[in-house]
Amino acid sequence: MQDFKDIDKDKKRSRRFRKAKAEEGRNVFLRQIEETKPQKKRLKIILPAIALLLASYPLISLFGSPRAKTAPAAEVPAAVSLSKLDQGSAFKLAADAYSNAQVQGGKFTAPLPQGGQVIYSIDEEVQRKIEKLFSDYKVPYGLFVALEPKTGRILAAVSHSASQPGWEKGANYHLYPMASLFKIVTATAALEEKKVGPDTMFAFNGKLTSESPKYWRVRPGRGNQQMPLSLAMGKSVNPVYGRLAGEVVGRDPLLLYAGKYGFNQPIVPGSPILASTAPVPGTVDELMRMGAGLNREVKVSPFHAAAIMATVANGGVMMAPSLASEIRDAKGNVVFSQKPQVLRTVMSPQTASDLAHMLATTVESGTSRRAFHDRRGRRMLASVRIAAKTGSIDGSDPAGHYSWFAAYAPMEDPQIALAALVINENKWRIKATSVGEQALEAFFR
Repeated sequence: MQDFKDIDKDKKRSRRFRKAKAEEGRNVFLRQIEETKPQKKRLKIILPAIALLLASYPLISLFGSPRAKTAPAAEVPAAVSLSKLDQGSAFKLAADAYSNAQVQGGKFTAPLPQGGQVIYSIDEEVQRKIEKLFSDYKVPYGLFVALEPKTGRILAAVSHSASQPGWEKGANYHLYPMASLFKIVTATAALEEKKVGPDTMFAFNGKLTSESPKYWRVRPGRGNQQMPLSLAMGKSVNPVYGRLAGEVVGRDPLLLYAGKYGFNQPIVPGSPILASTAPVPGTVDELMRMGAGLNREVKVSPFHAAAIMATVANGGVMMAPSLASEIRDAKGNVVFSQKPQVLRTVMSPQTASDLAHMLATTVESGTSRRAFHDRRGRRMLASVRIAAKTGSIDGSDPAGHYSWFAAYAPMEDPQIALAALVINENKWRIKATSVGEQALEAFFR
């Protein structure tokens, strides 16, 4: 009997033990659940983030990580072969090295990456004068090119910017609205076609600076204004040259002579000089605006503008501009020597002479008179006769007012042709006419 009681007690103890164990297990489980709740919350945040990261991996690999991004390796100019250099490749070689040019032995020279050097024909007096002028006046954007009309040798090439440092690099090779310098092309076409002469009286209406062809047309018996073409060139009269293009010259002859001057084609193939543009006008009004120099899409580089003026100076023959006078290899051997190269004949010598007569009025009684005369009206370069043309227009690249001056001198024996472009912002610094006058003073001093 005692044995059964002991067995019963053992069973009860066993049931209590199992119950206690079960209770203990349940408590442990509940504690584990409580402890893992924060982990679950973190996982609810972490897992979607991981999924999003994995989904966006292609985009990250495409654009790159800002931290992983490394600076591109510095671009080292490739050594150019110095064998068989022509006018274009020699120009490019000289242009690439030009920023390192310094005066040595009385000449501007620059080293080449592969050894050797470029020797330039730069006139130090003119070059330094214009560099200082642009710097002193803090010109927002200033460009200047001068060359020798008979040979095409570059005598000066200056670029400067006080508003956008770095803009000046290569800026002389780029294109800018030509403005009234294009009146030279219009006059050339009219003279070559034998339709007018320098002293032809030409009727017009509207203000001299009018930009709308609807005011220019002549009405019989209405008391129209008249002016000789030569004086209209000097005063840069828009209605006269607009009518001359639209009603006398015509579209095709105007485009023909624009092409002869080198528009819509490389002026020196292989050089960095961009091809100047003269788009086809769609209407008579557009033709008239183009002839007057009001089409902003008619664009030219300072190198080309100087070459155009040099063409008139050279009796109608355009010479290839040459930046390198001589190039030597690392051993000192001459591998390129500049020789005058004729690009094309643009006009007859008689037309060039007539055009020179018209351009002389710019300084004598036209838009540049003030810059070349003192307060008493005396010529500041009394012994030098100058043929010139001004241009003025608003532009957007860069934004500002574009002031052009192109000239050559002396008229009897031209030794220098130049083009200056100053882009002023709200505050005017200096006009291109004054830049040209200072350059001529330095050259003929």
